[in-house]
Amino acid sequence: MSVADFTFYLFAFATVAGGLFTVISRNPVHSVLWLILAFISSAGLFVLLGAEFVAMLLMIVYVGAVAVLFLFVVMMLDVDFAELKAEMARYMPLALLIGVVLLMELGMAVGHWAFAPDAPALIAAPAPDPAELHNTAALGRLIYDDYILLFQLAGLILLVAMIGAILLTLRHRKDVKRQDVLAQMYRDPAKTLELKDIRPGQGL
Repeated sequence: MSVADFTFYLFAFATVAGGLFTVISRNPVHSVLWLILAFISSAGLFVLLGAEFVAMLLMIVYVGAVAVLFLFVVMMLDVDFAELKAEMARYMPLALLIGVVLLMELGMAVGHWAFAPDAPALIAAPAPDPAELHNTAALGRLIYDDYILLFQLAGLILLVAMIGAILLTLRHRKDVKRQDVLAQMYRDPAKTLELKDIRPGQGL
């Protein structure tokens, strides 16, 4: 076994283990840390494939921004995990049914899997020759020329997910004082100010 093969199996095992422990960990902070491990290992796999630009994006965007943001949100939000687990137990039968349906669909897809005639040639040469076209330029041409519609739809899905996360975490508490700009602008000075006649040498 060469060094490249050992490195590939190491990164692959770390990616699978990180994804598995992300799902099964009971502590959400531990789940985010395992997710960071999965991202870093995936970046290593991209480096082995020769896609250094994608690996750098994965490290900067997902590990440096998204995963760290998840970590801070989980640690700073006052989330009642006991209530969340109770809600999860209530919807467990439906989730199991959906999981079984997904596994059946995956089994049907794998059973009827057929390779395209030009698949071996595409696998042998996944990227153009670096002397002719750099992989970053090839990736940009592929995304913004060939799959621009799918790229925009993916951005729209991320936007909807962001709005949904904001709505789920938005909670109005009655015991928290909030700023009312209109009330401050239209206040009556006669009702908000009070003049005191202080005698000399006497405090309030």
